[in-house]
Amino acid sequence: MHFASERTLDDGIGEREFTLDDVTGILWTPPIASPSTPVPLILMGQPGGIGMRRMYSRLAARARSAASYGFASISVELPGSGDRAPLPETEHARADLARAISAGEQPSDTVIDRLILPLVDRTVPELQTTLDEVLELPEIGERVGFSGGAIAIGVRLAATDTRIMAAGLFAGSYVPRSTMAEARRITIPLHVLLQWDDEGNDRGMALELFDAFGSREKTLYANMGGHTGVPHFAGDDAARFFARHLGVDAG
Repeated sequence: MHFASERTLDDGIGEREFTLDDVTGILWTPPIASPSTPVPLILMGQPGGIGMRRMYSRLAARARSAASYGFASISVELPGSGDRAPLPETEHARADLARAISAGEQPSDTVIDRLILPLVDRTVPELQTTLDEVLELPEIGERVGFSGGAIAIGVRLAATDTRIMAAGLFAGSYVPRSTMAEARRITIPLHVLLQWDDEGNDRGMALELFDAFGSREKTLYANMGGHTGVPHFAGDDAARFFARHLGVDAG
């Protein structure tokens, strides 16, 4: 992990841009983080195909919220986003998905698989490699949570990486049938956000996925409104969820 730049935000949060192989990302640390006071880490997901430059203000706001609870945050550029090479197979599948939705049809499992699985297959190993590196930093503790982004990525990561101790997931995208099977293997605490009238989401599929999770502690947090209508207080509830499970008094 090579840190390319470093600055301190006006509230004392450290912000470091880094590169790891061909992946770029940003690490935010609260003022209290130090080798003598290592802090928990939130791995922040983001939607595919948008890029960190366009997402920066939203990511930084989430990092500030996490820092207020004493957590560090990290986010990486997803495959096919930003300056990274495009994923032609997912672009074709996204066009097929849009055509099906505009025609009032249910997208086929094949289209959903073509859209989601290549991104999951590429992203999860990159996130695990990033965790390998950042958890070696003396100011970062061993408690890790996953927050937001494509829900299929969060499910795969939570099902396969024991370092993830809690996950806050956004039920805002279609999921492959294989993701349902992976969800049954998850036992960590979950906080799942669902926008009830999300125009780009299959509500029934989201509810089926929530039912499939094997966790004994799982909360479905549903609000009225579309994909971009998430109320501001929903973030506060998610932050309290992570404070409960990753904070110094957790576990």
